[in-house]
Amino acid sequence: MQYDIIIVTGEVFFDHPLSGAAIIKRLLEKYGYLVGIIETPSCEEDIKELGKPVLFFGVTSGCTDSMLRNFTPLKKLRVEDVNQKHFSSCPNRAVIVFSNWIRRHFKDSIMVLGGTEASLRRFVHYDYWDNKLRKPILFDTRADILAYGNAEKQVLEIAKRIKEKKSLVGIEGTAIIAKKIPKDAKLIPSFQEVNESKEKFCDMQNLLSSKVTLAQQIDNRYVIQFASPSYTPKDLDEYYSLDFSRDVPKELRGFQFSVVTHRGCIGNCSFCAVNLIQSDTIVSRSEESILKEIKKITNHSQFRGAIDDLGGPSANMYGMDCNLCNQECIDCNKLNKDRWLNLLRKARKLAKIYIKSGVRYDLLTEEQTKEILEHHTFDTLKIAPEHVSKNILKLMNKDKGNLQEFIKGKSKLSYYFIMCHPGSTTKEAKELADAVKKLRCKEGVQLFTPTPMTISTCMYYTGMNPKTKEEVYVPYTYKEKKEQKRMILGHY
Repeated sequence: MQYDIIIVTGEVFFDHPLSGAAIIKRLLEKYGYLVGIIETPSCEEDIKELGKPVLFFGVTSGCTDSMLRNFTPLKKLRVEDVNQKHFSSCPNRAVIVFSNWIRRHFKDSIMVLGGTEASLRRFVHYDYWDNKLRKPILFDTRADILAYGNAEKQVLEIAKRIKEKKSLVGIEGTAIIAKKIPKDAKLIPSFQEVNESKEKFCDMQNLLSSKVTLAQQIDNRYVIQFASPSYTPKDLDEYYSLDFSRDVPKELRGFQFSVVTHRGCIGNCSFCAVNLIQSDTIVSRSEESILKEIKKITNHSQFRGAIDDLGGPSANMYGMDCNLCNQECIDCNKLNKDRWLNLLRKARKLAKIYIKSGVRYDLLTEEQTKEILEHHTFDTLKIAPEHVSKNILKLMNKDKGNLQEFIKGKSKLSYYFIMCHPGSTTKEAKELADAVKKLRCKEGVQLFTPTPMTISTCMYYTGMNPKTKEEVYVPYTYKEKKEQKRMILGHY
């Protein structure tokens, strides 16, 4: 048997809508393509397992960046951490490793990169683990094209063009290497410029967007990012209605019966790159599609009565679809906050509905909060204040809402905080330590890890706020990070 497309993934494949590889596989099969999967290859021989595909190899590290998966924020191997359960067999820089294996054994095969790891490295980026700037991942992999974001539309178009022997240039939502730039492309600072000037790196950060076609010079060539295609509720309804078996690995059973309601996030948090992977606007599925999926789940042989999670990047952003202006949606007083509550009321008539993935507390109404705590909280309602210092919150772009007002009279809450974010001196660490002690939430405090393309990572690398070019204090040394960590977690 010769497959049309072979997907190589760095994680265990599971046929579930939470798996990007599974959605791509099911969608391609719906349109008549024969798709093979090579999961967690550990050596070059594994790459040859299914032979050569007719159309292309798709390469991804999975839903998680391989370096984040394999290393702690202090660059220690997670597999050596006795306090963590580590299930990964994914190599470091998995996308590069898999691509080079493919090139050695299938030199003339077309390679398509996808997933988080590739998407975040489509331009010159600061690499925390090497502590230097690296060129776009297309140069390290020698791949033909990169499909960034969720990439369903991109992959279908790529498959169609290869089958018809047409050029891959100009596909929305992709990046390629080229010798010339399109007329409509906006130039961002080159590899040489950002290497020589941290201010130029800030300029590059300010220009990053998925909504426009961008070009960046790398030596005597360019990496071109074509603007992302528009996704609609109808598109999402199609993808999530595909016939998944919902069989999942043991470690993911707590999310076996999760339902995705929307994509995108209007938060634009400085430490997050969702806006450059999915979108900074919301695209919600129709109520009909979501409720139909819940009904289908209730007939699953392993279903035990509860939907594990109902949500997206922030559950209560469902229904806040809007693309009418270029202002930040989160500050808009016209946000539709009713659709989400209406969905929850209809959904809980079909099954017990939990919201485990978290909500934006600053967007919740009193009515929503009351109903979530009463009907949709498994153990605690998860919120992410991220910090308590006004200075840090402003740098994070999380200075919305009033945490102290929100938590009054509520006991079933758990919190996520980030320590050692750019801007954090001993003073800010002490503020966070006092808050963590009062809230008793040590388990929800994580050390900031710089990841490609985020504003916070730009601050970490340059020591500047890219928007203002003002100096930002950064706790760089392991010694200082450990001191702040001990202070915040109470290990004196």
